[in-house]
Amino acid sequence: MYFSEEPITIFTVPKAFKGHIGIIQENAIKSWKLLSPQPQILLFGNDEGIHETSQKLDVIHIPNIQLNEYGTPLLDGIFQKAHELAKGSILSYVNTDIILLNDFLVAVKQLQTSSFHHFIMIGQRTDVNITELLNFDLPDWDTDLCHFALKQGALASIVCMDYFVFPKPLYAEIPSFAVGRGHWDHWMVYYARKLGMPVVDATDVVTAIHQNHNYTHLSGGRGVAYVKGDEAKQNAKLAGDVHMANGFVATWKLTPWGLKKHNSLSSFYSFLVDIPRFAKLLKEISLNAKSEL
Repeated sequence: MYFSEEPITIFTVPKAFKGHIGIIQENAIKSWKLLSPQPQILLFGNDEGIHETSQKLDVIHIPNIQLNEYGTPLLDGIFQKAHELAKGSILSYVNTDIILLNDFLVAVKQLQTSSFHHFIMIGQRTDVNITELLNFDLPDWDTDLCHFALKQGALASIVCMDYFVFPKPLYAEIPSFAVGRGHWDHWMVYYARKLGMPVVDATDVVTAIHQNHNYTHLSGGRGVAYVKGDEAKQNAKLAGDVHMANGFVATWKLTPWGLKKHNSLSSFYSFLVDIPRFAKLLKEISLNAKSEL
């Protein structure tokens, strides 16, 4: 498959730009704007502040999207529209609280020039506390932020996936998952594995910085939104009740020394290493659910 030098398309579904969520979302989008070559950026949705922010940051706003009965955006139409609007052959869905550095595009380029005809690139995020707008005018903002994240941040569990990179026309048609609810992210990996496509873990070469935030925007907290709630259960049904082991395990690993096949033994080792992170995640979800009672 031939990949041109056209820009990657990053698309996302922001929450309302209010308070701390607004701050970290603006940080994220500004970081994407500074990637080189600059990507095409699409913001989907019509929550408070999205239109104003898209104008302020000079990115494309698509306000008209389909919502479910709870008012949550549905991803099938969003993915389809992103494919239609994308200027290049590579798309990436990224959560709007994720700061990206140029190592992200370097990793994408490595996959573009590999022997893979199709692929999906995923990776673990690094959780960091950021409460203010960042100064992107500083000459070394990216280097300083990367050092800060690696020193002060914590790698999240492998089950937490905040970005997906893939070529057209993969995922042009997906089930009508509710965004921000459980199961759809694991389905993305499961679907690629089912088709026999490489699932590439880029954690070793991509520092995806997740800006920590609370979950007061979710009624019932993360436990309801991701597992127990009606929307999470509907997502699970649409995903076909994907087994988690098929929903996050990569088949390849992108390292500083190139691509490496991820066999069953290395996958099992990754699982063992991740157990403390996964246990911490379960504890946080449980505590969050209790605090909402």
